[in-house]
Amino acid sequence: MKLLRLARILSIGLRYGLEEFFLGHERVRPLRWLVRVTLFWRPLSEPRGVRLRRALETLGPIFVKFGQMLSTRRDLVPLDIADELAQLQDRVPPFPSVEAIATLETAYKKPVNEVFAEFDATPVASASVAQVHFARLHDGTPVAVKVLRPGIAPVIAHDVSLLYAAAGLVEKLFADGKRLRPREVVSEFEKHLGDELDLMREAANCSQLRRNFKDSPLLKVPEVYWDYCGRDVMVMDRMDGIPVSQIGRLRESGVDIPKLAATGVEIFFTQVFRDGFFHADMHPGNILVRPGSEQYIALDFGIMGTLTEVDKQYLARNFLAFFRRDYKGVALAHLESGWVPPDTRIDELEAAVRAVCEPVFDRPLKDISFGRVLLQLFQASRRFNVEIQPQLVLLQKTLLNIEGLGRQLDPELDLWKTAKPFLERWMNEQMGWRALVKNLQTEAPKWAVLLPQLPRLAHHALNENRLAQLEAGLALMLRQQLTRNRWHGFMAVLMTIITAGILILIFR
Repeated sequence: MKLLRLARILSIGLRYGLEEFFLGHERVRPLRWLVRVTLFWRPLSEPRGVRLRRALETLGPIFVKFGQMLSTRRDLVPLDIADELAQLQDRVPPFPSVEAIATLETAYKKPVNEVFAEFDATPVASASVAQVHFARLHDGTPVAVKVLRPGIAPVIAHDVSLLYAAAGLVEKLFADGKRLRPREVVSEFEKHLGDELDLMREAANCSQLRRNFKDSPLLKVPEVYWDYCGRDVMVMDRMDGIPVSQIGRLRESGVDIPKLAATGVEIFFTQVFRDGFFHADMHPGNILVRPGSEQYIALDFGIMGTLTEVDKQYLARNFLAFFRRDYKGVALAHLESGWVPPDTRIDELEAAVRAVCEPVFDRPLKDISFGRVLLQLFQASRRFNVEIQPQLVLLQKTLLNIEGLGRQLDPELDLWKTAKPFLERWMNEQMGWRALVKNLQTEAPKWAVLLPQLPRLAHHALNENRLAQLEAGLALMLRQQLTRNRWHGFMAVLMTIITAGILILIFR
């Protein structure tokens, strides 16, 4: 199956003329001309961006998601390609409505018109693994019904198996392969893809994020209607808003675009550092804006990231150290977290980080690329054997999406200055007197249970003869060792006797 899938990928790439993206280097350019001459019959009149988009759509959901990410990186991807790939965010070809209705009737075990008072068979949005239809409940509530694509799981399974094979080749063929831990990265990606295939899990993610931002002026999250949800279907509030990518409409409705861009950064850092639970698929197709306000509306909760308290503390230390130009602090954070070997020279790591980051500061977002900064840090980290942390891959991806979104909204946005006050406030709450009060409140219930037991536990500990138990254990070990010694001695004597007997027989 892997070979068949690989053959299909190659055939689709050749059908749409994608060899021009991979055979452009001068050393392999003759091979590109050979392909063109051999496959002269291909209709390649469409622009390269259109052909790339259509190829990704044909290849399936994993490749569509790759195209979605590329569409936000206009500083790395040519504009004609970025504009075309942006259509993947909310214009993936839908599957037939008959299949969607069949999925719903299988899930509910009754006709659709008995479940909903109204159901629009024409999808309003189509994504890589599901599509959305508008409907109305019998009590008049307008809802959005998300339906999983039929037969999508086997396709994803085949693609993931190819990614594992590619990860194995990376480990074997590249010098940095093992350090990058590509298999673990693919495993993390597979886990989140599995989450997207279970709409009950997505509904739970949506519900959690809604609680985290309840009554928040920053972010609005739809309510889930659990009685209508299943593994293949999810029903939630119908959300009305302007797509965040339509900047002209946003301005016409009275939205303050620079403030909107800064709000997006605040939402990201709030999710990461306050909640440790963040929307990890924040491309423009998943974000709306309420007309006349700077409040975002979140959609599509299939991929959510989580961070432990240790992760948050480490990230906050690194971000603040970056913002303060404390490059030694960055180096120490890497060392204390175990990202670099313990014998790493801090002064050398500090100098490498300074060389990458110092040119970034005091410049607006339009003049820098955080993606390129990450790439330079990665290149600088090779000599220090820095290990890639798979649990933070989603966070890195989301941060790149935030940069791409901020670049579209307000090229003058300074990501550093916008985020620094929030991080300083968060660190103060984690390490100052507020953190002490919070920890006391958290531990108080445990103390209430433990304190009444202290006299009994102390009495039991004082009466317990631990020395006698230790002596008994040592005596048992000595007896076992003496038994082994006797057995070994017996076997040695026996072998000596046998050897002597054999020698006597030989030399008689």
